Amino acid sequence: MTEGDGLAVGGPAHRRRGPARQLLKAASRVLIPVACALAVGGAVLALLGRDPVQYYADVVQRGLLTRLGLQEAVIRMAPLLLVGAGLIVAFRAGLWNLGVDGQFLLAAAVAAAIGGGLIAALPSPFVLALGFAAAAAVAGIWSLVPALLKARHGVNEIVSTLMTSFIGISLANLLVKIPFNDPGTTVPQTRTLPIEGRLPRLFDTPIHLGVVLSLAAIVAVHLVMTRTAFGLRLQVLGASPAAARHAGLNLTRLTIAAFALSAGLIGLGGAVEILGVWGTMRADWNPAYGLLVIPLVLLARCHGVGVIVLVFAFSVVSIGGETAARRADLPNYMTLVLIALVLGFLAVVEYLERRPRPVAG
Repeated sequence: MTEGDGLAVGGPAHRRRGPARQLLKAASRVLIPVACALAVGGAVLALLGRDPVQYYADVVQRGLLTRLGLQEAVIRMAPLLLVGAGLIVAFRAGLWNLGVDGQFLLAAAVAAAIGGGLIAALPSPFVLALGFAAAAAVAGIWSLVPALLKARHGVNEIVSTLMTSFIGISLANLLVKIPFNDPGTTVPQTRTLPIEGRLPRLFDTPIHLGVVLSLAAIVAVHLVMTRTAFGLRLQVLGASPAAARHAGLNLTRLTIAAFALSAGLIGLGGAVEILGVWGTMRADWNPAYGLLVIPLVLLARCHGVGVIVLVFAFSVVSIGGETAARRADLPNYMTLVLIALVLGFLAVVEYLERRPRPVAG
């Protein structure tokens, strides 16, 4: 075999097969873990006396094949994508922002208070813009505590963000129950933003404008992190703080900026959920999106398009799983079990792919 026949390594045929092989490898990296998770989940369902085929059919039918289910899945993507965008910024900068839930709920509480409290006095677009701005600002300011502790005193951000998250969740509940509470209701919640005052709906569907904003945000974050000098500085910081310092970068300023931007985007996720869907915030409400999105972002390798795909798949499964679990007389936790299995097998594949190969003697 010679190089001229186009079949040797480096020949035209080999180069043509390169992208196909990469695509096949990327697909198998996802499909194999999903198949393994479905098999194990099916075994669990069979042990519980349920029909796995019917359960999975209900998930697909409700979450993907019905118009209402697909719309609900798309709506659920909005806050998850904004949380994912915020985590991409932090993780690419080498920072573990695990205070997502505290930042999210504080921002949601402020957005709910502004939306329900000002809608009677100000035009709806102005109220929505103010709610988004305040939510991002509050979440960003709340992240300054772990940012300063990390930048100036070297405190591990995993510990500090978890601590501030716990305090933020409690503070958000306190705000809803006392200063932001609607005195006209018996349930502790903020004043309700009327449906007509919430984010505009698209094409006569329940899908609101926040979905478009969240998609634009995560694409913008991906471009900023991969195409701009600021993104390059953050990635240098994440790759090697010593190299960043040697290059003359201001580590304190970059750390604070990364935390603030990450938390601000997460805060926008809280605002889009309140101003686009609920219109109010009740005490003790916590969707715990941080724990859900963190593994998705890591498995997508902090790539914006990968996060969009995984968040969409997660939303479809979670929406369809609610109906499937109800029809099978199972708790909704079964959906989380299936999602956990998929994430677990994805992690195993990632480990097997990255482990060192033995050197041939």
